[in-house]
Amino acid sequence: MKYYIVDAFTDVAFGGNPAGVVLLEQGASFPTDELMQQVAAELRFSETAFVQNNGSNEFTVRYFTPCSEVDLCGHATIATFGMMSSQGIIPRGVVCRNHTLAGELEVRVDDKVMMQMAQPKVIAPLVDVPYLHDIMAGMNMIDWPEMPVEVISTGLPDIIMPVGNVESLNALKPNMDKLTELSRELNVIGVHAFAISDDGYTAHVRNFAPLYGVPEESATGTANAALNYYLYRRNIVKHDQECRFMQGEVMKRPSVVATVMTREGTVYVGGHSAIVAAGELLI
Repeated sequence: MKYYIVDAFTDVAFGGNPAGVVLLEQGASFPTDELMQQVAAELRFSETAFVQNNGSNEFTVRYFTPCSEVDLCGHATIATFGMMSSQGIIPRGVVCRNHTLAGELEVRVDDKVMMQMAQPKVIAPLVDVPYLHDIMAGMNMIDWPEMPVEVISTGLPDIIMPVGNVESLNALKPNMDKLTELSRELNVIGVHAFAISDDGYTAHVRNFAPLYGVPEESATGTANAALNYYLYRRNIVKHDQECRFMQGEVMKRPSVVATVMTREGTVYVGGHSAIVAAGELLI
């Protein structure tokens, strides 16, 4: 099996969010779950995508963190289809079908990759917001705005948490043990924190998912799609408006995640990608 290391949501190497991409031979079945989990743990990226080419620009993709399989991963999808475009496996200007555990999703491949997310939905408002703030702040004084905290899903559920300004956002120091417990209790991936900005980006964001072995992620497609929906519901952004979210600054891996919600309520998320390495799995 051929594998690639791809940085998603950036057009230069060593930026964005890295993902492993394992490309199966045409017509090959997926390896065992155990083997895919072992490969993901060996590659040690937050997600590794395993790609089955079904022909006619249709693909089945499964996603593994170092700890477990997840239904969908935005940055690994951008990495996967960006890699296949750059390697000539799929041409630019086409619409692909991506079969995932979160459903069948559309992926538009052009100068950048834009993927359709599952229909956005608010799962629940968070009740004990002060406890969440205590978990996320550490010993720092944080500016918390008068905006609700909600669990929203566009394929994966995340806690969408507003922060008053970029300085407070960068000062977050979550208690990872308590955040893991809360994520398990609420059955969410983690916390997606954001601060509205006026510097050319829609917002600056940080994402924490220690339950899945990811203390912090430098670019998160599904969570930013959920954030687009959160902001739309509060008239902060409009339909058909492209949002640009800056993520990964604290990690020294700046990423730009683009999202747009159509008039019909479908959210697309995407960006550029850069292949860093390729090789062969000798298993």
